[in-house]
Parts: sequence; C-alpha cells; structure tokens
Amino acid sequence: MDTLEDLFRRLEQLNEVGAALSKERDITRLLENILVAAKTITHADGGTLYRMSEDGDHLRFEIMRTDSLGIAMGGTTGSAINFPDLPLHDERGQPNNAMVAAYAAINDRTVNIADAYTEAGFDFSGTRKFDERTGYRSRSFLTVPMKNHESEIIGVLQLINSRPPGADNVVPFSAADQRLAESLASQAAIALTNRQLISQLETLFESFISLINLAIDEKSPYTGGHCQRVPALTMMIAEAVNDTANGPLANFHMSDKDRYELKIAGLLHDCGKVTTPVHVVDKATKLHTLFDRIHLIDTRFEVLKRDAEIAALRKTLALRETGDKVGEKAIWDDFEVQQQRLDQERDFLRRANVGGEAMQPEDQQKVRDIGTGYQWLDVTGKQSNFLSADEIENLSIRAGTLTAAEREIINYHIVATIKMLEQLPWPRHLKNVPEYAGGHHERMDGKGYPRGLTREQMSVQARIMGIADIFEALTARDRPYKPGMKLSQAMSILANFAKGGHIDPDLFQVFVREQVYRKYAENFLDPGQMDGVDVDAILDTGG
Repeated sequence: MDTLEDLFRRLEQLNEVGAALSKERDITRLLENILVAAKTITHADGGTLYRMSEDGDHLRFEIMRTDSLGIAMGGTTGSAINFPDLPLHDERGQPNNAMVAAYAAINDRTVNIADAYTEAGFDFSGTRKFDERTGYRSRSFLTVPMKNHESEIIGVLQLINSRPPGADNVVPFSAADQRLAESLASQAAIALTNRQLISQLETLFESFISLINLAIDEKSPYTGGHCQRVPALTMMIAEAVNDTANGPLANFHMSDKDRYELKIAGLLHDCGKVTTPVHVVDKATKLHTLFDRIHLIDTRFEVLKRDAEIAALRKTLALRETGDKVGEKAIWDDFEVQQQRLDQERDFLRRANVGGEAMQPEDQQKVRDIGTGYQWLDVTGKQSNFLSADEIENLSIRAGTLTAAEREIINYHIVATIKMLEQLPWPRHLKNVPEYAGGHHERMDGKGYPRGLTREQMSVQARIMGIADIFEALTARDRPYKPGMKLSQAMSILANFAKGGHIDPDLFQVFVREQVYRKYAENFLDPGQMDGVDVDAILDTGG
C-alpha cells in the first residue's frame, strides 16, 4: 500500500523528470532518460522502451534495462539490441494481440499484469525462454502506450517486476504506479515528439541551406567546394579555441547550441553568391566573360597579318613592270618584320590575359599602345582601334583577373548575404547567424567590408570565420585563376595578415599552435601542397 508521503515524493520525481525531459536535445539520451525515470518512479527492476517503426506496423526495441541482471542495452551504452521487431499484425493482417507490447500499441490501452506465468490471453513464451536462460523470474508487467499530440501511438513503455523499497519480493504494479507511469508516458511522448519535430525542422532547414549551396555549385564548380570546406575549417578552429586553457582566448567556450549556430553560419556564409553573375565568379582570364575574348583578338591579329600580306603583294605587283628585285626584297623583308612584331605582341597580350600577382606599369602602357596603335576594319566596315576601351581596361588589370567594377560585384555577395540572412525570423538560439556569416570579410583594423568593423566590434566566431575563409581560398585547388598554394606559402601570407591587422593574431596563434592547418590539409588538400611549415618563424611573424 502506497503511503501518502511516498506518493508525494514520487509526484515530485515525476515533475522533475518532466522538466528534465523537455530540456534534453539528444533523442537517444531522451529515450534512455524516459525508461530510467519510469523504472525509478515505479520501483521496477527492468524495462524496455519500444518505438513505432516508420511504416507504423512494427515496434522496434530502443532501450533495455534489467538492474538485477546487469543488463543495459541500447541508448548510450554502445551495446546494440539484436532482437527482431515486434510485428503489430500477423501474416494474414490480423492484429498481433498475443504480444502484450503489441496489444498495448494496437488497442491504445495500458496492460497491468500481476504474474506473467499465470496470465491468460498473452504469449509469454519468449519471456519464459529468457528466464530459463538467465535464471530470472519475470513476474509483474506494466505496459503503457505512448501517444503524441495527434493521438498517434509512437511507442510503448514496458516495466517489469516492481520491487518497492523494503519489499522482499516482486509485487504487482499498483494503481498508483500505473497512473504515474501513464502520466510519465504522456509527458515523455510530448517531449519525444517535440524533439523529433525540432529535429525534422532542423533537417529541413539544413536541406534548404544545401539547396542554396547546390544552386551556387551548379552556377559555378569553383565555389561549391568552398561552401563546404569553410564551415568544416571554421568548426575545426572553433573547437581548438574552445579547448584552449591559457591566453586571451581561455574564456571562450561553446555549448552544443553555440556549435550548431556557428555551423549554420558557416554553411550560409556565402549564400549571397547566388546573386553574383557566373561570368564574374568564373573569370579565369582578364578577357573572360561568357567566353575568353582573347580568341577574338587572335582573329584580329590574323586580319592585320593578312592585310599586311595583301599590301606587300600589291606593292610587289606594282614593281614587277620595272623589274626592281631589290625593291621587292625590301617589301618582303619589311613584311617579315611586321609579322614577327604582330606575333610578339599577340603573345604578349596572351600572357597579359592570364593575370598574375602584379603587372608592371610599363606592361600596362604597352597594352594601351597596342590597343590604339593599330587600326582595323571591324565587322561593320568601320575603322576602329585594335582594342576596345573595355578590352584595354581588362588587359591592364594590375593583379588577378577582375576589374574594379567586377571586384565590387564580387564583394557585393557579402552585402547580399547579410540582407538575405537578416530577412529571416531567426529563433533565439540562431540569432547570431547573420553577424557570424556577415563578418568574414571584415578586418581587425577596420579596413574590411562591408561595414568596416574593428576587432572589438566583432564576435570571436566572426573572426574565426574570417581566417577559415582566407585560408580555404589560398589553398583551394579548384579555382579557375590559380593553383592551390602550398601550406608554407599560405601560412606565411596568413602570418603577414595577422601582423598587418587583417586577421585576429590571437586566433592565428591557436590556428598554428594546435596545428589546425595541418589537420585541415590532411582532409582537404592534395599531398603535393603539404610541405613543411616553420612554426617558430610563422609565430614570430604573426605576432
């Protein structure tokens, strides 16, 4: 007989369990907590928690516990439950009411059995075999269906052998035990359903993010990998900082919610690139738009060479009547000089079109001289400069392949990212995603973009993402305009960035000391890029 004091104590336990279940984010731990709590409140020695299968026609073993036998399977134990699922219907489609757990699920009814060995109407042959094998005596059973907010059965909670404190023998589960178990099952079903719904929403949300990244990837094969690698490197750096026990970053710690928020920010950090024109993103050469216009210039050179040959032939014909062999030779000698000069200048423009780290001023001037020094008849028959103003501007680009206007277009992607992310009604645990994702092009000295933030105005997470974005870009081997750098070169550049106020020097110290760069390289870089890095020299340079 339950005392009033015992009932109040168990009710308090029930309330505490309900509150704890609502806070648990991990479904496996949640299921385990449900069974352990039910056993505790009802004084059960053993128990099993079943979940409904996806097709709604089987009960699947999830968690099993029998304290007196030391059995702990499923859940966080790492010990798998190899029992077959319990079918809710037989081969003829009839309800499987012989199995007590299946009966509870099919009929939405709690089953309270005082002694399985004397109970009629249920098949306990499997229980008897278990008892024979282990020496156990399964007696009292309390089997409770778990029902969600839509009155759908989502699982079954089965408790075995009630042994209240002070009792020498197993006793039947009391009416109070049943009510408490039913109340717990109801709370547990709500907590489990909520967690499942949240997980489904998170999965759906991440699928939409993947959809955006797929759209970027489909636009350009040169950015799809970036959208995956930067989040991975971001989390590597963040975990290294989280584990740091000394120095200015020792107080930085992340919860699971913080990790998820940063992960989402990393996945979305370049979502604004969906607005960037493909021909700018993929601009492998200076004259590249929808195609590389250097081939048009090649054609113009052929036209100039043809025109020079025609002019030489006409001059030669004019001298044939006088038989001036010396004059004819001079004409063709001059023609050869013109051909050589045109070939040299065509080769020069081809080299200039490739782009590089720096183009000398005299080479930029040579582009302008070639562009205006020749005249040719365009497709309309109009006499025109050999190169258009746009072609001269592009071929004179000092470094890289982008004009100033195109760089503005590229840079706008971060503005678009911020605009897109700030439009979303972020829940509280994701409210920092726009700030984290939108800050990866800012600099510690305030000279970055788009907002010109300083180090003090930025979160640690945004500063981490800035390093990840730069390092990935330096080492990426799938860019159209450059090969991936070796580790030593990329680390040297990062060290100078840390010293020059571009990236956070404290984060850079962690990046180097914890060898995050090496761990990233092992997963994402070609073996040929993984050369030696002088850590002491790098740290000395990086400050």
